[in-house]
Amino acid sequence: MKTLYLDCAMGAAGDMLTAALLELLPDPDGSLKELNAIGIPGVAYAAIKTEKCGITGTRIAVTVDGAEEGTHDHHHDHEHDHPHEHEQHDHDHGHAHHAHSSMDDIRHLVCGHLKVGADVAKDVMAVYELIAEAESHVHGRSVSQIHFHEVGTMDAVADITAFCMLMKKIGPDEVVVSPVHVGSGQVHCAHGILPVPAPATAYILQGIPSYGGEIQGELCTPTGAALLKHFATRFGAMPVMKTEAIGYGCGKKDFPAANCVRAMLGTTDDAADRIVELSCNVDDMTGEEIGFATERLFEGGAREVFTVPVGMKRSRPGILLSVLCDEKDREEMLKLIFTHTTTIGVRESIVRRYVLDRRIETLRTSAGDVRCKVSSGYGVRREKLEYRDLERIAKENGTGLRQAKETVLDESKDKKK
Repeated sequence: MKTLYLDCAMGAAGDMLTAALLELLPDPDGSLKELNAIGIPGVAYAAIKTEKCGITGTRIAVTVDGAEEGTHDHHHDHEHDHPHEHEQHDHDHGHAHHAHSSMDDIRHLVCGHLKVGADVAKDVMAVYELIAEAESHVHGRSVSQIHFHEVGTMDAVADITAFCMLMKKIGPDEVVVSPVHVGSGQVHCAHGILPVPAPATAYILQGIPSYGGEIQGELCTPTGAALLKHFATRFGAMPVMKTEAIGYGCGKKDFPAANCVRAMLGTTDDAADRIVELSCNVDDMTGEEIGFATERLFEGGAREVFTVPVGMKRSRPGILLSVLCDEKDREEMLKLIFTHTTTIGVRESIVRRYVLDRRIETLRTSAGDVRCKVSSGYGVRREKLEYRDLERIAKENGTGLRQAKETVLDESKDKKK
């Protein structure tokens, strides 16, 4: 499958993420022209070749009415000179595009005036909703009361819209993001000094692997965090992949380490994926309770649930409950396990899973259609008739299951001759 890996060892900001994606595309100049045709009022994009610690990459410069907004915007500088929070004030900051923008204002602009598809507009608004939710939580105001300053300016709309548009153009099947470096120290804003990561960023990054370090400064912005949270399929180490293109999106500031986001586009083997195994031991549940828990786990999205009888402490017989699920479903599975079992602890293992390609074929028989699961790969091919269809035929004809299966297979062989 087509896999995009984002290396955020130096954090993430909207302009850096956009620049990294731009470098992945075969015609970056043509894509830049498309960005400039979006129609954001007064906005122009420019791609500037930049070097960071000997690495050549691209920096996206966004100008609004001819001026680059690098002097105040954390998207470019990783610093705050204006309020980080976006609550409503009774004054502006001396620039027309610093006027307060509500979610309704932004929705009106994005969905009603920009030359982007419905899918891109939907993504843009979803990212803004993540930011608005964070600001609402931090400042104790409803989302409808949140009025954006920095992330509501035209250059910020430009960053978010550009990234969403380029992501649509690349169309990855999977987006894997590294643990996010947030920086360290403090950040200055109009209301005082805040810790890094800033409160809104910290809120958005909940549930996402992130870490600090020796680099002083704000490396991950609220916009960068929201873009990652919206688009990431999962977070973790770079998967085994055949890389076809690499892009470096550079920030404006210089640090001891290369200030860039690295994007790697390639393919991963469809036959191998990662899966989570959650397991626990219980010795005080009845068979009915175990069965009920198993059904709830399957309903919640578990790939597989199974039990194994085990001997526990004090020679007590017990049950080992194991649940296989996708990484994105981990939290839901944990909630269900703790809700429906008596365990007080769950173990987790991340394992690689190798599977055969599977498809369903329909066999036309005198007894009706019968579904057949065909599995192939690694030099083997297997066919298995669907149990429910065989059960129906056996009941209708008053035969055993084996006889129903043989009848279907015989008819299938005859048709192939």
